[in-house]
Amino acid sequence: MKVLTIHFSQSGQLTEILTNFTQPFNGVEMEHQFIVPKNKFPFPWDVKTFFETMPESVLEIPIELEAINYNYSKYDLVIIGYQPWFLSPSLPITSLLKDEQFKHIIKDTPIITVIGSRNMWLNSQESVKKLIQQAGGKLVGNVALADKSDNLIGVITILHWMLKGEKTRKWGIFPKPGVSDEDIENVKLFGEFAAQALKKNDWNNFQNQVIQNDGVVVRTNILFIEQKAKRLFIIWANLILKQAKKGKRSFWVNAFKYYLIFVLFVVSPILLILYRVLIWPFTFKKVEARKKYFQQIAIK
Repeated sequence: MKVLTIHFSQSGQLTEILTNFTQPFNGVEMEHQFIVPKNKFPFPWDVKTFFETMPESVLEIPIELEAINYNYSKYDLVIIGYQPWFLSPSLPITSLLKDEQFKHIIKDTPIITVIGSRNMWLNSQESVKKLIQQAGGKLVGNVALADKSDNLIGVITILHWMLKGEKTRKWGIFPKPGVSDEDIENVKLFGEFAAQALKKNDWNNFQNQVIQNDGVVVRTNILFIEQKAKRLFIIWANLILKQAKKGKRSFWVNAFKYYLIFVLFVVSPILLILYRVLIWPFTFKKVEARKKYFQQIAIK
């Protein structure tokens, strides 16, 4: 049997996750491929470059990638690892999923997505599911690993990591950013489930096993934020690209940066309190149904 893993990683975290995930695959030919953009993204990030990626990420406009020399044209399983950027798939992953050669490879092929994120991955996975469907691929599972810190604390720690390049505790008091070492280690369990399913050629129960072992947790607060934020991000992305034609891209990207900071630290906490008190108690069943939907691999 032939298994392809493919991903993009700047910090190395997703590489470590996929290395552990694929460790239980014995007796199969494992091929690992790394996505390389022609114009490489920096790590650590600088603030300007980070926010400059926003419009194209949100509107899923592909970038050029270095050519990948695959060993085969077809595989028994493809494992795609990715990170969300601005509630959307990262630009390298969007570009891969829109690449004609890769679309041919995944057609009629079982696919597992493995996400390494801060905490907001729901909208990005919806986009990935649609792109896989359009290519004729068969999504059989999703594992979503996320930072378990409070949302605002996670913003502070991830900025420390992205801008400093250090996965360390900021000032020695904040938790380590990103996916925890324990979760990165324990992802081997989901790899074992996947290896067993591949051996049996039966994927019917794989996602249920992932859910039952907390491999894809949907937090109520994050669900609420993502439902509102993606639409606003699309408005901002279109505005920035429209203004870019007038030579005003930098101004509007900068405006979005300050808007996002204000929303994260001022507006979101207030809205979440109001939501928990005034809305959530009366929409509990609907919310739980939405959470179950995002845990599964079906597409609306």
